[in-house]
Amino acid sequence: MAFEFTDENLQKEIESGRPMVVDFWAEWCGPCRMVSPIIEELATEYEGKVLIGKLNVDQSPDASATHSVRNIPTILFIKDGKVVDRKVGAQSKASLKEAVDKLL
Repeated sequence: MAFEFTDENLQKEIESGRPMVVDFWAEWCGPCRMVSPIIEELATEYEGKVLIGKLNVDQSPDASATHSVRNIPTILFIKDGKVVDRKVGAQSKASLKEAVDKLL
């Protein structure tokens, strides 16, 4: 199951240094609903290797501002505490999987 990121826990998780994928999304966003099941599948596939989760932009606006998220879905790929890749808009599972594999 995908991890639930919030304004309160995102920075602490980034500082942990482990590889992460953060999906910035909202309930009302159609493309976000298309990406959501893919994020859930990847979270299961990479469990224990990469922390994969979602951050609701309506509930956590500070994190969105901090990471310059202007459009959703925006998916950040983080390694060693730094954003190494960013994908904006609906993505295929193959495209996301390729980006996740680069974190390993």
